[in-house]
Amino acid sequence: MNENTNGVRKILYRSHLLNSVYTTVLIFFIFQILYYFKPNADPIVVSFMITAAVFILTLLLGFTFSYRKGQHVINRLNEISVAIAKLSFSNFDYRIQDSEQDEIGAICSDLNGLTIKVKKQMQSLQKLANEKAEYAERAHTAATIEERQRLARDLHDAVSQQLFALNMMSSAAMKLFDTHPQRAKAQLEQVVEMANKAQGEMRALLLHLRPIDLSGENLQKGIEGLVEELKLKSGIHIESEIHDIPDLSKGIEDHLFRLVQEGLANALRHSNASRLTIVLNHTDQHIRIHIRDNGAGFDLKDKKKTSYGLKTMQERCDEIGGKFSITTAKGKGTAIDVRVPIEERRVSSE
Repeated sequence: MNENTNGVRKILYRSHLLNSVYTTVLIFFIFQILYYFKPNADPIVVSFMITAAVFILTLLLGFTFSYRKGQHVINRLNEISVAIAKLSFSNFDYRIQDSEQDEIGAICSDLNGLTIKVKKQMQSLQKLANEKAEYAERAHTAATIEERQRLARDLHDAVSQQLFALNMMSSAAMKLFDTHPQRAKAQLEQVVEMANKAQGEMRALLLHLRPIDLSGENLQKGIEGLVEELKLKSGIHIESEIHDIPDLSKGIEDHLFRLVQEGLANALRHSNASRLTIVLNHTDQHIRIHIRDNGAGFDLKDKKKTSYGLKTMQERCDEIGGKFSITTAKGKGTAIDVRVPIEERRVSSE
């Protein structure tokens, strides 16, 4: 960063210089007044009064100049802090109004330029997401076949094996029921636990049987239909707050719908929750999706237990320039929050 005559340090030097000049002028006027009135007081008292007056005036002027310049610098730094906070929440329209030609002004100019670059990158990501959605639509048949194959593998690897184990364990428990009732009871408890797990897997797989895209519906209608279907099939208490949101491009809507679908499937498969909450709303700048359950939760630091579904959601959110966050703890449930900037062309048309 190049130094110039208006640098921060030179502003402070100039402030101290002005303070010295004003103090000198005031001292000169004090001596002129004393000379004019020719006081008959004791010279020692006069000298003390002059010294005290000079000290007080110097202190007051120094504090005044330092406070004004310091407060000005603090206000400008606070503007930078506000701009950084807004940028971290994907508010790309905020600009710092600072035209001073010094180091802080140069930082403000660089930060404004960085905001513009990040905004362009976000728009490029959303454009890529739209193009990706168009390509996905053209390859709809191939994607459907691939999805069916994946579901078939999941059914074989998860549910069918669990059902086979349930059959074996329940048959063994029946044989032990008369001779070893305690062992039979323990095995039946394992049967119940495995049945609950298999039921969760089946719910999640059924959720994935929904169409990959919204099939012509908007995001609100698609999520409402998904929630109503889950209320009928899952047996879990689901609360939803689905608000109207601005029109979005097909690519953004498809990504958000798949995020919701993956989040709900993840909760059904892993959380053992009895209650789910989903919220869809928006501000002037963002679309927000919030999914919360009262399930078992997990430790975010334990990467081995991090769900593949959560990683997929993070990737989908990144593709459309959004912010993805997870709040969870063992025994405290899990909350997922997604914030995606509203496309500029949609904001300008409202």
